[in-house]
Amino acid sequence: MMDQFDFFTENHGVSLRNDVILAIEQADVPLARSALQILCKNYPQDDCLGELQLLIDSVQARTSALFGCHEALRSARLALQTQMTPAAQRALGERSAASWLRIRWGELAERAALLAFRPDQVQDHAAPLWLLAQQWQTAADAVAKIESWRRIPAPLAWMLQARLALQGLQTNWGLLAELAWLKPALLAEVIKLSPDLILQSMVNRFEQNFEGVGDDRDLAWFPAWVLIERPHLASALTLAQASGYSEPEQAMRVLIELLGLERQGRQRDLVERRQTLRNLNSVLYAAYMEKR
Repeated sequence: MMDQFDFFTENHGVSLRNDVILAIEQADVPLARSALQILCKNYPQDDCLGELQLLIDSVQARTSALFGCHEALRSARLALQTQMTPAAQRALGERSAASWLRIRWGELAERAALLAFRPDQVQDHAAPLWLLAQQWQTAADAVAKIESWRRIPAPLAWMLQARLALQGLQTNWGLLAELAWLKPALLAEVIKLSPDLILQSMVNRFEQNFEGVGDDRDLAWFPAWVLIERPHLASALTLAQASGYSEPEQAMRVLIELLGLERQGRQRDLVERRQTLRNLNSVLYAAYMEKR
């Protein structure tokens, strides 16, 4: 059992460490260095001394100078990702580290304002950094400046992530469908990051019921499957722009037609379009017919 002296010693050490942390969070380098010296003197065995020193050095090295090239941004991004992030999580704790890191990502994003999007260095752009900073509108604005962003997988995924956070799922089914057809693996990443419980639930149900290849590629069929489960979303999914006219895209558009033909009672046309759906994907066809 811990005696009174040990209890005092431990709490004193925590208090001194917290002094360092508070100064780091306030970006007060002189105060942070002074507090760290006191911690080192009294508790040289503290197992976070190295991480705290690293964080203080990073705060002192902060600058608002704009990046002049993608390579400079990449170097700073990797340092924040591979060095500062684990150091902050260990020294500050998960919750405080998350807040501190969001500020750092935002600072990098500001410095990346002049760098154009490059397909060979997709992460070295302001938009994904603004997402890490959870500055959703600023991220969306940065994506909107990329020419033909809606036809490029990474910017499309960034815009979807930002808009889901800003607007929710209902108004963004079109973008979701386009990303599903263009790059289903990126849609899987966006879904994992989305706090939308309805979307999470629907994807889970899709994965349990849709028999495809068994990996992220199946998500290309997700928009079509959604129409079978929730026909009322047809108007929202109709807003999806034409993509490469892949089989998953064709299937969704055929299902939209089928829902319209059902409302009109056009039985002959229904038979023909149902056969088209069957030829595109027999699993979807079976799911559709099961509900008829």
